[in-house]
Amino acid sequence: MSSSVQLFRDQKYHELKGQCIQQRRLFEDPEFPASDVSLFYQSAPPRKVEWKRPKDLCEDPHLFVNGISSHDLHQGTLGNCWFVAACSCLALRKELWQQVIPDFNEQEWDPKNPEKYAGIFRFRFWCFGEWTEVVVDDLLPTMDGKLIYCHSNVKNEFWSALLEKAYAKLAGSYEALDGGSAADAIVDFTGAVAESIDLVQGKHGEIISEQMKLFEDLLKVHERGGLISCSIMASSGSTSEVETEMGLVIGHAYSVTAIRKLRLGERLIFSFKSEKLFMIRLRNPWGKREWNGAWSDNSEEWKKVSNSERKSLGLTLENDGEFWMTFEDWCKNFTDVDICRIVNTSYFSIHKTWEKKMMHGAWAKNSEPLLNRSGGCFDNKETFLQNPQYIFDVKKTEDKVLVSLQQEDRRKYKKEGRGDSIPIGFEIFKVEDNRSYRLHKLTVQERVATSPYINTRTVFLKRILKQGRYVLIPTTYHPGIITKFILRLFTDVPSELRELKADKPKMTCWSLLCGYPRRVTQIKIHSAEGLQKQDRSGGADPYVLIKCENQNMRSPVQHDTTSAIFDTQVIFYRKNVDSPIIVQVWNSNILCDQFLGQAVLAASPSDPREQQTLQLRGRGSRETAEVPGHITVKVFSSDDLLEL
Repeated sequence: MSSSVQLFRDQKYHELKGQCIQQRRLFEDPEFPASDVSLFYQSAPPRKVEWKRPKDLCEDPHLFVNGISSHDLHQGTLGNCWFVAACSCLALRKELWQQVIPDFNEQEWDPKNPEKYAGIFRFRFWCFGEWTEVVVDDLLPTMDGKLIYCHSNVKNEFWSALLEKAYAKLAGSYEALDGGSAADAIVDFTGAVAESIDLVQGKHGEIISEQMKLFEDLLKVHERGGLISCSIMASSGSTSEVETEMGLVIGHAYSVTAIRKLRLGERLIFSFKSEKLFMIRLRNPWGKREWNGAWSDNSEEWKKVSNSERKSLGLTLENDGEFWMTFEDWCKNFTDVDICRIVNTSYFSIHKTWEKKMMHGAWAKNSEPLLNRSGGCFDNKETFLQNPQYIFDVKKTEDKVLVSLQQEDRRKYKKEGRGDSIPIGFEIFKVEDNRSYRLHKLTVQERVATSPYINTRTVFLKRILKQGRYVLIPTTYHPGIITKFILRLFTDVPSELRELKADKPKMTCWSLLCGYPRRVTQIKIHSAEGLQKQDRSGGADPYVLIKCENQNMRSPVQHDTTSAIFDTQVIFYRKNVDSPIIVQVWNSNILCDQFLGQAVLAASPSDPREQQTLQLRGRGSRETAEVPGHITVKVFSSDDLLEL
């Protein structure tokens, strides 16, 4: 975790605690008072809520009783099973919860030194790219002497109730936590990368190959410290929190506590008619009500497995509210899964490490098209490119790329009725290898990826991209919407992600001396065919070299072929419009590369913009002589530097 931590509302924990101990009083938080304003933004309480300190609710209060566990938690009256599911996930990983509850031993009640207790606690959340410390007092909302929101199943344990209070303070009120998402809470606890998967749309319940792919992915995420939760979406017209005939609760978040791929011994293969079992263990935040299908508590399946076999297979149950299912049943019964990947960026790890880049950005409105940064999605053809644009490079032949786009948390705007997330998404284009200015028109660029557009806080995409330069354009679905976002990009080798801000080359004093570009030309070299054979096996290792004024751009080498697909794009800002552009084809050799032929392009604005095939010719004194082979190209030129 980075050492710099932001202080929420600038409250300093140690300073406030010191003052309270000195003045022999318990802390009362002026920023989140023990009153209805901290509970609600629109509803009123059904009955009077009393705020009580832990010592008024039990004899011997503690943050933790017998350590922290995912079974400590019970949901209260608030519709925040998602928060409880996120806490259950968090409690499974010591290195993660110790980040959220810093110096937990120092914060714990000390019965031997009661004078050191000041009724103040601190928690840390990952807020919009930065770790933020939130301070709270220990006054908790109760009715009839009982906690009304999240609480432990042990009467004198308070970590979950205090953590929830800090999270409610961040959101503006307890009511603002109603109906959130487990993935968002887990991201706020860990800085993880969230991905939501629709099991119905992905046909994971029907297509076995999709099911197996997902199982392997979830197993890997779980083994590498990631957190997973799942739910059953209420269909329109039906109500949430209703039980299905299989004993699962609709509209309710469950945390995944284990995933196992089991190889069965001979005796069990005979019983289950299968060599392998794919199993998943879940927990219901209510701590009761469980699945009643195959592998449920008193089912036939368990009767076939002895206690010692259960232990050796790891098919154990820790407590009530926890149950096993086969992965196939899980895919068929649940509709949505939230995956939170803890993306490993440490160089000291045995697992794959990723290179991470994070950018803070914003969609902002401006009536001047060149300054507007809120153009809406790809369907808005006129304005789509009037969005922030980010450029990055894939330097390997191909690389797996993870992209996470997260909008600012809108819960704090619930009081004003603007608390819903905005539909967002992004597009990725493969662009010219030397592009360094903003895109103004899509011509030769290739649209290689489109994220889903959804009104969730985070949109995630995984893609394998080929070597080259890319522009990523984050957008709101509708144009003219303003809000902030963070963009995170993970690649195997550094991507040099950066924002494209300039529209064209800058005019400087130097340009007056050396000239300023008068024309912009884009070229896409699609392919070269019929090249001269260069080796005994009848192949060649061709590449193209594109020359313009004093710039040279070179494509990757294609191996063992006389008909190569390049799909290489370049862009030039040209000062001398009479100087042609030369496209040469070369054969790559260990000692000395061989020239195979070239085409000379005037590249003027009046030239045809359709794809054309050009005969290769010699160079120097043989410039007019035809040589074997031809190239297929597209050329766009304009004297308006802002056209392309």
